[in-house]
Amino acid sequence: MRNQALILLCIVVFGVIGTCHGGSLRKKYYKKTCPNAEEIIKKATEKHVANDSTLPARFLRMHFHDCFVRGCDGSVLLNSTTNNSAEKDAIPNLTLAGFDVIDDIKAEVEKKCPNVVSCADVLALAARDAVSFKFQRPLWEVLTGRRDGRVSRVSEALANLPSPFSNFTTLVRNFANQGLNVHDLVVLSGGHTIGVGHCNAFSNRLYNFTGRGDQDPSLNPTYAAFLKTQCRNLTDNTTFVPMDPGSVFAFDNNYYVTVKQNKGLFQSDAALLTNKGSRNIVNELVDPKKFFTEFAQSMKRMGAINVLTGNEGEIRKKCFVAN
Repeated sequence: MRNQALILLCIVVFGVIGTCHGGSLRKKYYKKTCPNAEEIIKKATEKHVANDSTLPARFLRMHFHDCFVRGCDGSVLLNSTTNNSAEKDAIPNLTLAGFDVIDDIKAEVEKKCPNVVSCADVLALAARDAVSFKFQRPLWEVLTGRRDGRVSRVSEALANLPSPFSNFTTLVRNFANQGLNVHDLVVLSGGHTIGVGHCNAFSNRLYNFTGRGDQDPSLNPTYAAFLKTQCRNLTDNTTFVPMDPGSVFAFDNNYYVTVKQNKGLFQSDAALLTNKGSRNIVNELVDPKKFFTEFAQSMKRMGAINVLTGNEGEIRKKCFVAN
């Protein structure tokens, strides 16, 4: 009964159970054990981002995909083994990229502080620092103290990651399973303002929306005509287009302007307009100040999903293999 009460308290106070697992995340967790950890990660991240403008979107997506499966525990970074297919090899994760860069950043930290800083924290910080690079200030706070998980299963990635084909009801359920609400769903969808989407994630909206060779009537016709010039058929799985036209490398609130024009690339983007409550939030986030404030808060909540802390999990020396 006492344990049940504790779990309920965690849900009420923190919004996600994970923040109560074995301790809690906090500011400057490595202050005594690796004082310069966050600065090392920031410098290494910025060095890579300066040479590759695709990394902010890639790291943001990787962090999101990590947190939605077993919590923010770095399990998305683990390689498959002879006896196990890891999250990394799930279909939704096959287009993730930048694992080698995360490994490089982790190696820089290991040089100064061996076996101290988790891969989960490296990924959470690198995602923040990459997106923040052009702003020269942190866009959201990242509390630290995550531990690395030892388990990574392809089946769990398939079961838990939100799909670009999802309707509003399914998306709400996906987010609720992680302790996040409709507001978080709409705010975090704003991450689609940077990065690209592959044709096979939305081409059904162009060529076979209801199985009758038709087009999604909710998709802006002019935009649909343009997309058809890029994605020639349903089977194209190599071509990609910006998720937010004209804003592929600019982290801003233009995504919501695009969605309101019925130019959301994925069915999951268009779904935000199918519910009055989420539609109202979309309208609010057209205000840049509101977007940046709300995005920072939702990222902080997402970064605390089911984290391992204290003596749970491990600290991996190399992010792609469990100790």
